[in-house]
Amino acid sequence: MRYELVIFDNDGVLVDSEPISNTILAGYLTELGHPTSYEESLRDYMGAAVHRVHDLVEERGGEKLPADFETTLYARTFAAFQQELVAVDGVQDLLGKLVADGVDYCVASSGSHEKIRVGHRKTGIDQWFEEEWIFSSEDVGRGKPAPDLFLHAAARMGVAPERCVVIEDSPLGVEAARAAGMDVYGFTSMMPADRLAGVTGYFSDMAQLPELLA
Repeated sequence: MRYELVIFDNDGVLVDSEPISNTILAGYLTELGHPTSYEESLRDYMGAAVHRVHDLVEERGGEKLPADFETTLYARTFAAFQQELVAVDGVQDLLGKLVADGVDYCVASSGSHEKIRVGHRKTGIDQWFEEEWIFSSEDVGRGKPAPDLFLHAAARMGVAPERCVVIEDSPLGVEAARAAGMDVYGFTSMMPADRLAGVTGYFSDMAQLPELLA
């Protein structure tokens, strides 16, 4: 394999959380007086840290979201996760293959550490991730599309950026990976390939990924 480290995005790549999260986010923003459709939530917020929601709402309407916005949003999201969340199809087999082949990997997510862990426990993929292999936008000053999170993950894992490859499903994540000087493969299960411009390659099934990385 030509890479020393595989860095996975979490939501939409490891766990199939984007439909759940964006349905809840769109509904909650609409409830708060900021009408947002599911499609608009995907367009504006998929792959982003929650501070982007605060920033765009204030920028567009001149109004701040409530102080308990994140607490309520996460409570609703986690409750839905317990009922609906599953791992992305093929992820368990992929992670098992990486372990068998001796390939290092980690996760670097815009979501909070709590959100990552809740999702991993619910789907059973927590067995594949040591604590020190999990990185969140909470760990850095700026989330995606800034490169900080991916650079932080690479540094903590002891691998030079040019020896890393990122697996992403959002335009913001692709932008962050490219800014970090890393190759990036776009997972097109939800986002059309034309929205992931600049990727090193595309794939629509996790079974395709090992051959792309070889």
